[in-house]
Amino acid sequence: MSAETDPSPPLLAARALTFTRNDAPVFGPLDFAVGAGEALLVQGDNGAGKTSLLRVLAGLLHADSGEIQIDGKRARPDLRARAIAYLGHLPALKADLGALENLHFLCGLHGRRARQLPGNALAAVGLPGYEDTLARHLSAGQKKRLSLARLWLAPAPLWLLDEPYANLDLEGINLVNRMISAHLRDGGAALVTTHGAYAAPPVQTRMLLLERRA
Repeated sequence: MSAETDPSPPLLAARALTFTRNDAPVFGPLDFAVGAGEALLVQGDNGAGKTSLLRVLAGLLHADSGEIQIDGKRARPDLRARAIAYLGHLPALKADLGALENLHFLCGLHGRRARQLPGNALAAVGLPGYEDTLARHLSAGQKKRLSLARLWLAPAPLWLLDEPYANLDLEGINLVNRMISAHLRDGGAALVTTHGAYAAPPVQTRMLLLERRA
């Protein structure tokens, strides 16, 4: 009998991951993994640790214990920088740059997905005609769409999306779902936080429920 080939490691894996704030436990220990073509939906009430979890995975906060691996390797800062695109609550935009200038600036920092151009990404998220509009003059929903254009341009295979449906109308929610679906078809993966199932990507999805600590 021939030996079976080991499966490829997941894009992201966490083992016994814990995080505390001011000596109070926020989450953990957590064990989970997400592979290519998968989405992991992270649900929980306010204060359950959803944002903290994504910030720990992105390297913006330090876990108290446990291990994070990316593609089977320890999640060093340089590996995180190449593999992870993070969409947080703040738009991460330069207020005094135009929409298109913001995308060119961010592509210069983080690289750009093959065969994708900033102008096309801006049109794809519903912001044609806003190329020269300063980010400070955009509405909350338009800033979210511009952040989604930045996400789409990023070459990173792993998306960490913190409440990506916030500040979006139904058309915007459908846009997020189409983007996630296309990203997964291309072999990417996504972690998506949400308060509930009112909006969730229509893709192969597993669930991670965080409960608020007393």
